[in-house]
Amino acid sequence: MGEVVRFALLGLGVGALYAFASQGLIVIYRGTGVLNFSLGATAIAGVFMQWELQYEQGWPFLLAALVGVALSAFLGVLTHWWVMKPLRRASSLVRVIATLGVLISVQAGVVIRYGSQPRQVDSWLPNNRFTLWGDVDIFVDRLILLGIAVASATALWALYRSSQFGLATEAVSESERSASAIGLSPNRIATLNWALGSAIAAIAGILVVPIITLQVAAMTSLVLAALASALVGDFRSFPIATAAGLGLGIAQTLVSRFIDQQGLGASLPFLIIIAVLVFRGRSLPLRDYFLKQQPMLGNGRMSWDWTIFGCGVIVFLMLTKDAKWIDALTVSLGVAIVLLSIVVLTGYAGQLSLAQYTIAGFGAFVAGRLVAVYDIPFLLGLVAGVSAAVPLGLLFALPAVRTRGINLAIVTLGLGTTMELMLFRNRSYTGGVRGTQVGNPDLFGYDISSIRYPERYGIFVLAMAVIAVWMVSNVRRGRSGRRLIAVRTNERAAAALGIDVLRAKLFAFAFAAALAALGGILLAFRLSSISYQSFTSFTSITYAGLALVGGVGHLLGAFVGATMATAGFNQEILESTWGGVGRWTQLISGIAILLTVLGYQDGVAAEWVKIFRLFKKSKKWGRPYVIRLEDVADLSATADETQVPPRALTIDGLTVTYGAVTAVNNVSYELRPGTVTGLIGPNGAGKTSLIDAISGFAAAEGSVLVDDLDISKLSPTRRARSGVARSFQSLELFEDSTVFENLSVAADPQDLRSYLRDLVWPVNPPFPPEVVRAIVEFQLDHDLHRDVKDLSYGKRRLLAIARAVAMHPSILMLDEPAAGLSSSESEELAVVVRRLAEEWGMAVLVVEHDMNFVMGVCDQVMVLDFGNLIAAGPPEDIRSNPAV
Repeated sequence: MGEVVRFALLGLGVGALYAFASQGLIVIYRGTGVLNFSLGATAIAGVFMQWELQYEQGWPFLLAALVGVALSAFLGVLTHWWVMKPLRRASSLVRVIATLGVLISVQAGVVIRYGSQPRQVDSWLPNNRFTLWGDVDIFVDRLILLGIAVASATALWALYRSSQFGLATEAVSESERSASAIGLSPNRIATLNWALGSAIAAIAGILVVPIITLQVAAMTSLVLAALASALVGDFRSFPIATAAGLGLGIAQTLVSRFIDQQGLGASLPFLIIIAVLVFRGRSLPLRDYFLKQQPMLGNGRMSWDWTIFGCGVIVFLMLTKDAKWIDALTVSLGVAIVLLSIVVLTGYAGQLSLAQYTIAGFGAFVAGRLVAVYDIPFLLGLVAGVSAAVPLGLLFALPAVRTRGINLAIVTLGLGTTMELMLFRNRSYTGGVRGTQVGNPDLFGYDISSIRYPERYGIFVLAMAVIAVWMVSNVRRGRSGRRLIAVRTNERAAAALGIDVLRAKLFAFAFAAALAALGGILLAFRLSSISYQSFTSFTSITYAGLALVGGVGHLLGAFVGATMATAGFNQEILESTWGGVGRWTQLISGIAILLTVLGYQDGVAAEWVKIFRLFKKSKKWGRPYVIRLEDVADLSATADETQVPPRALTIDGLTVTYGAVTAVNNVSYELRPGTVTGLIGPNGAGKTSLIDAISGFAAAEGSVLVDDLDISKLSPTRRARSGVARSFQSLELFEDSTVFENLSVAADPQDLRSYLRDLVWPVNPPFPPEVVRAIVEFQLDHDLHRDVKDLSYGKRRLLAIARAVAMHPSILMLDEPAAGLSSSESEELAVVVRRLAEEWGMAVLVVEHDMNFVMGVCDQVMVLDFGNLIAAGPPEDIRSNPAV
């Protein structure tokens, strides 16, 4: 028992660091809404400055510490003003990558100046032992750190609870616009919080490095691990986060001492992160003013002329250049395959993963161990490694069911770091000191060793890269790609179109894992002995940034970003021009990431695409891209072919409550096929809540039947597939896609086979007659090639309705379809809505405030007021009803 207590008390040192770091994370998050991944890097910069001034320049400790803390605070202020303030309306993806860019840049700068070797630092605090009882003693410095952590938490709690600054921070966090209206400056508040949070982290580092040693990467990893404490405190409570940090440090020390599993203790914070986020099942409360715009998407089409030309240039260089150039090209091609996995997962599916290079390492681990231990052929090992990564990708996808955005990035970082600590750094699993000896790879007896025949291996990697980009291109242009993009843009709208969001995410993670594993295996087998410790979480973070720099939504972007990788093509160019530039590569990458997110958030490849489109518009180069209806559709539609199966929708006792508020109260009604029913009422009457309840987006009591089928317990996806379609008041179109793709994703059969078939042969059958008629009815036949964001508001509103009609539903619910339309457009829409009921046979429910529209087009009208159905009947009866 005494030994347990002694080791528990030893854990107070690391626990204090977790507590301090979590306090810094909470300060910055409360003041700005930014989850600052770069906090460890800015803190370690101040710690090294204190070390240099004290031990190299002979300054007194307190003065050196003051300067070090000031440096960290200054770096925090610069991060806000130069990076985060210009990105205040950028997507969460871009903001996360921006903080990662700061992390990479600052950490690289510290390494360049001070090196990466660990240093032992004398403690300024007394480190003599103090006996508690019997043989149980504790170092005095641990007690002091405990006291400082508790005092800091108490002070911060009081500051943010009672002071004018704390109240101002709370006001800004609730609403920047309202805070500005009463004279508060959100930028001033944010600046002070960035400075305070960074200073707290620097103080923590200065006090704790005598215990953990002074080392760049270690400090950054420990601060990332402190996310666990901040999460337990819900990024708000300083006392809870501090207690969690101290408890985490104690638990980590005990696990490392008494459980014989290498890496488990270090992985404990990340396991807690995973558990908290997955079981909590909700995103961090991101501020409403952030725009959700994602990076620009490419169309996925490959130009085989340019592809063959590029491959020819690479093969020529490999056959004529020295081995170092061949290896640089090989590295860039291997990294490009890994970055293609990020294009699929983040660019197409919108799932931010910070573990792709870890998955690449797992594929290399499986392939390498099979080749080394069981002496299987290289090609079979490659297939096995790629195959083994698929279930791992599915495992990483499970948190995506309950988390998304920044939370998903944290979970994947935790999973990847856990694998790195417990598998890649465990020499008993990876071949000991010598690593995994895989020898020289060959293909059916033909030697392609990168040591003896680097050009052969390089050409093989090039072939694999071409196959990988071809498969990604197929997915982008096929049904599965449209589903992924729908999920990335708007999960609600995707589910309303019958897309199984879970299956789409599982496919994205599985396919991305296979791509990452392929790239990792090809990179690992460049050497005859594989060291898996190079597959780090920090490299995963770097590669996520490089993917954004290149263009995370474009095929070409993966190859552009890969040239900037360590030991890649750009580094070789710089090395050949300026000797010794290799040590600057990480800094250059970090700065490139920051410049990209600040000036070109869509990436380099996207900028090239924009320039190419300008050439097309000016007709100086190429022909404009146009989609003609006759090229993508069967134009032989007849009225009979567009008729829907006649089904009635019956709602009985439908009730929707939000907490103590009843939005819909015991509503019963029947929508009959071939009729248009209006739903009217004042704002807040519960009209949209009723549609949400029918379509499955709001929890409700009561029953919803389509004919005799009870769909009350079905998911929105299954309700859509049962013939219930809807439009949204806010449109919720897939803004990054074309009109053609918006309509196609609604008309596509929701089959599972397409996920596999699209990998090699994407099939896009012509639009069926009902979709053709919808396109013509809503006058979208000349806009199929246009991006949604380029349409007028009226056209966008019509597209939203046409997309719902393209599902060929029996029941169609339209939420304010005439909002924003001109009087002539409303009249034309009214005619189309009548046709949908009379000629198509749909049961149509229309929510609308335009009474002329409702009374002119509807057969029946329902009136809601405070969630209660107060009247229902023909329009003339409703018009004369005194209750209405």
